[in-house]
Amino acid sequence: MHTDVVLPFLLAWMTAASGTLQRCRNVSFIFKRSLDVTKVWGPKSEQLLKIDNHDFTMRPGFGARCVSAGPAVPVGVDVQVESLDAISEVDMDFTMTLYLRHYWKDERLAFKSNTNLSMTFDGRLVKKIWVPDMFFVHSKKSFTHDTTTENVMLRVFPDGKVLYSLRVTVTSMCSMDLSRFPLDTQTCSLEIESYAYTDDDLMLYWKEGNRSLSTDDRISLSQFLIQKFHTTTRLAFYSSTGQTGSAAPPFPSRAYGRYESRVTSDLFSPPGWYNRLYITFTLRRHVFFFLLQTYFPATLMVMLSWVSFWIDRRAVPARVPLGITTVLTMSTIITGVNASMPRVSYIKAVDIYLWVSFVFVFLSVIEYAAVNYLSTLQERKERMLRERLPCTCGLAHPGMMSASYSEVEANATGNYGLPESNGVKRERMLVQLAMESDQVTGHVGSSAYSNVWIDTHVIDKYSRVLFPGSYVLFNIIYWSIYS
Repeated sequence: MHTDVVLPFLLAWMTAASGTLQRCRNVSFIFKRSLDVTKVWGPKSEQLLKIDNHDFTMRPGFGARCVSAGPAVPVGVDVQVESLDAISEVDMDFTMTLYLRHYWKDERLAFKSNTNLSMTFDGRLVKKIWVPDMFFVHSKKSFTHDTTTENVMLRVFPDGKVLYSLRVTVTSMCSMDLSRFPLDTQTCSLEIESYAYTDDDLMLYWKEGNRSLSTDDRISLSQFLIQKFHTTTRLAFYSSTGQTGSAAPPFPSRAYGRYESRVTSDLFSPPGWYNRLYITFTLRRHVFFFLLQTYFPATLMVMLSWVSFWIDRRAVPARVPLGITTVLTMSTIITGVNASMPRVSYIKAVDIYLWVSFVFVFLSVIEYAAVNYLSTLQERKERMLRERLPCTCGLAHPGMMSASYSEVEANATGNYGLPESNGVKRERMLVQLAMESDQVTGHVGSSAYSNVWIDTHVIDKYSRVLFPGSYVLFNIIYWSIYS
């Protein structure tokens, strides 16, 4: 009886205990999965890197091996160009976005690691350790991107090697030679250098030579074709004087055969050699835009000015506006081109073409002025002849007219409003009489009058050949030199 009561009770108790144990196991499994891995069970990263145990205002290796300064810190650099944003001829600069990466070794940051894995940090730790003080020489404006957070990365390896990467956009100076513009090729350089450390303290170099520079294949510019990127390394000498504005004589380079000099106003800043890294790229300008916007319109205006050579010289309302229009249009083209260019003190290739075209257009106006003047002189002499001839000029002279009358010359002779007689204008007869008989014309010689008449035709006749021929010759010489 007693056994029958106890046995069911024991079975129930064991069932409840096993359920409780199972629930505890589930809770323990959930606890293990949701464990906060950011909770500091051991030393913090700053303690692991021993940041508080060292003075990181000093460069690595300073005072090592009982040497006052210690060996120079080798800092390798590589760059990935993300984009080449703009090239400005007016401001003489360019804008570039790039990833700048530094490599060096700081034994003070070495830490123990069983897995030999690196630790990666953001920009907050960068402010607590030593990093190279790089700057861009001749830069006008630069900034580190900070969207959505500051684009800075620091990676520390167990042996103390450090990778420091940041994304930068810089606007730097580029001295351009525009003497061949727009058929020019420009070479610009982005220069990287340590601001405070000479080559005795910091040795700056390209990590893998020319392979340290990589570019995006999608980089393109609207006006330029990017021909090549390459890297170089030079030494720059900085002199220290108490005065500004007078540079000390440059000293020859000890390593690379090149030198540069700079004056600092700090009297206590020691002179020295500084490593300078160059990112050099060559740009060739696309000329098709300028052919459409400048060269073709200028050429068409010159050709339009030649139309006046085929217009009657007495059609003043037709030839004068045509010449003035072409001159004003050329002036507008020249003004538009120079408005988008810097005010340089030398002549550009496009200036030569536009000004020569302007001279051709201007000469076409001068040509008509000469033709008009000679025509006026001719009319004046004809008027004098008409006043001096006797009244018998109205009589028919069959023999004289049959001997010298020419329909072509008659059509080329002006009409001065004299009445017609027998279907032939008296004015035509007057001109023919003046050319055949000195006795009839009085003091005016026929040979002189005939020469004036021929010169008036020769100017337009020869201009139709000389102007186009000269302009074609100029184009051949121009494009053979600058293309």
